[in-house]
Amino acid sequence: MNKNAIGIFDSGIGGTSIWKEIQKLLPNENTIYFGDSKNAPYGEKSSKEILNLSIKNTELLISKGCKLIIVACNTATTNAIDYLRKNYDIPFIGIEPAIKPAALYSKTGSIGVLATKGTLTSKLFEQTAQEYTQNYKIIEQEGEGLVSLIENGKLNSDEIKDLLNLYLKPMISYNIDCLVLGCTHYPYLIPQIKEILGNSIKIIDSGEAVAKQTNAILESRNLKNDSLEDGTHTFYINTKAEVLSKILENTSASISIQEIEF
Repeated sequence: MNKNAIGIFDSGIGGTSIWKEIQKLLPNENTIYFGDSKNAPYGEKSSKEILNLSIKNTELLISKGCKLIIVACNTATTNAIDYLRKNYDIPFIGIEPAIKPAALYSKTGSIGVLATKGTLTSKLFEQTAQEYTQNYKIIEQEGEGLVSLIENGKLNSDEIKDLLNLYLKPMISYNIDCLVLGCTHYPYLIPQIKEILGNSIKIIDSGEAVAKQTNAILESRNLKNDSLEDGTHTFYINTKAEVLSKILENTSASISIQEIEF
């Protein structure tokens, strides 16, 4: 089973930001990625819809023989991962906003969080924020519209820049010194975010921490691939693959991209 793939799913292409960190840290591991772009964004759906989609995605990856699944979507993690862990007999790793490292870093006591509605209104986000930020001011901002624009390949569009200005400039007046990106799509916006916030505000996402946690779980379960060869990586997407191909065009890894009806 050690040579079986790590499974990754997201509500589209955003989880590729997590995949890149996994591939960097664990180059010998095989991966299978599913992007549910047809149903993006998850952040605007009900908890029941998010759970049902997460179950469907999980069963697809299990059918492909995956040994571990990364729920590379903040919204799916906060709404579905407890159920998935209780009902499937493989390890799951979730993504949640990096509130704890932000609290450890912040000197001003003011932390910005840019996330989807589905994440910000979840019980898991509320519990995490209460646990680590009792003496901090949390400036929450829903990133409505950002995921759809990213999914449509409009990373450098005026629409993206206008929304980011609308969402981020008010945070500056609250004296934030770090911004937590609470959606795996958002790391692709870091260049535009830095243009607005400057270099004095630290931008924090979960990718590297998730890769390290994946490595730790594989080691603890004796699931690491001991092959000395570079891994192979299969990406499935249920819409046209142009935007996904563009996101992955500079990778040196061995990848294949397939459009599927799902």
